[in-house]
Amino acid sequence: MEQEHKGLEQAKSLWIADSQKHSFPAVHEDLTADVIIVGGGITGIATAFEMTERGLDVIIIDADQLLQGTTGHTTAKITSQHDVYYHELIQQIGMPKARLYVEANENAKELIQARVKKYDIDCQLEVKDAYLYTKEESGVKKLKKELDAYKQLGIDREWKTSLPFAADIKAALAMTQQAQFHPLHYLNALIDQLVERGVRIYEQTTAVDVKEGNRPAVITKDGHHLTGRYIISCSHFPFYDGKGLYFTRIHPEQSYVVAAKTTKPLPDGMYLGIDQPAHSLRTAEWHGEEVVLIGGEGHKTGQGGDESAHYEGLERFGEATLGIEEVLYRWSTHDMVTMDQIPYIGRLTKHHQNIFVATGFRKWGMTTSHVAATLIGDLIEGKSNPYESIFTPSRPVSDSFVKDFVKENSNVAANLISGKLKRTDQTIDDLKPGEGGIVSYEHKKCGAFKSEDGNIFLVDTTCTHLGCEVAWNNSDRTWDCPCHGSRFSITGEVVEGPAKKPLKRSYKEQ
Repeated sequence: MEQEHKGLEQAKSLWIADSQKHSFPAVHEDLTADVIIVGGGITGIATAFEMTERGLDVIIIDADQLLQGTTGHTTAKITSQHDVYYHELIQQIGMPKARLYVEANENAKELIQARVKKYDIDCQLEVKDAYLYTKEESGVKKLKKELDAYKQLGIDREWKTSLPFAADIKAALAMTQQAQFHPLHYLNALIDQLVERGVRIYEQTTAVDVKEGNRPAVITKDGHHLTGRYIISCSHFPFYDGKGLYFTRIHPEQSYVVAAKTTKPLPDGMYLGIDQPAHSLRTAEWHGEEVVLIGGEGHKTGQGGDESAHYEGLERFGEATLGIEEVLYRWSTHDMVTMDQIPYIGRLTKHHQNIFVATGFRKWGMTTSHVAATLIGDLIEGKSNPYESIFTPSRPVSDSFVKDFVKENSNVAANLISGKLKRTDQTIDDLKPGEGGIVSYEHKKCGAFKSEDGNIFLVDTTCTHLGCEVAWNNSDRTWDCPCHGSRFSITGEVVEGPAKKPLKRSYKEQ
């Protein structure tokens, strides 16, 4: 397969490449507001917008820059079709609550569409049907069960036995009247509105702790206190645990996207294959041209091996399905997944009345972020919300939850042990410029990255969270923990929690 890779930018999404960044200062003093929001992705921005709609004074802080994390690397489908999901959800939480789950996400979809219309936001919003499809007989059985669930839940749907872009598809299930958009164009417009409303926004400000009380305070890495009536954690992983043991109840998954010009157009719709490895397709606009986003190849963070192989898998799929003329961008993203596949939205624990959390969106954060904004808004105002019991992090534990909890934490233990026992014969000399990996240096195991100009960066490979051994991510150029998903830069600084401390640089940089 011969393809052009002109203009290819490693680990950069089409959305980020096609958007202007806002710029905000870091926090340099103690501050107060009604609401302190930690995290400047879609959840933080949507929640801040909701708080201002309710007349509250808001501060937003982000450890890096707004919209540059998971939000900037999404496939941006505004849909209630969250993979093959509803048959199992009905078994898990019952029909009434499953209906409420659909309703919550449909309301969120309509809220986004209404805001786009009200503020005349040019964000390439398009209404499209969302399809699940399969090429396998076992997949047909799954889709028929999902079809039955759609019927019971009253979801508008269509059943198909073929799709125009792949003749060997055996079945497809459409959820009609869903949508897609350019997420950063939408959110940048909301940020402009927030600034006009007097919301104070800060970047390069890392939250590391909370001082609890009637007026809780977020404590930053530099020691500043941001005091409010309410604190809302909208960061990818909750920056503050509050004895909620979130690191044992959620795990990160990494998936990949390739943006490409294709020789054949993608038929109208958004498509997600349910066979493994799963692949998704949707269109996007790039410099006035239609391109296709090819996504999938997911795995647990730190457990996927060579990331380049996953990009190659996407390109092979794209070539076989639509033909690839040119690859424009490729990127990866990390999503948090809860044990029971339902996001955690609500009070941090049942003991926290003024600290809230929104996490674990399982790759479907476009709608669930807005569910979080309105739900938390109602909780703050003391209003009844029909979706609270579904999403509360303090929800009752089911038998399936216990099994998943044991399975997940057994996986953690296995990675902890295997990481400690694993040895390497690789040395620094074996690394090419721009490569990283586990090496033996002065008879010790360490993590090494060799920059393009030949500088060597060495770190201790022991994660500072609970001691697992990190793995090199050659796509994002980070050190990723396979146990709980902490991520570190080439110099060992924390990119993403639950780790709070950087990797030790116990080896001299060369």
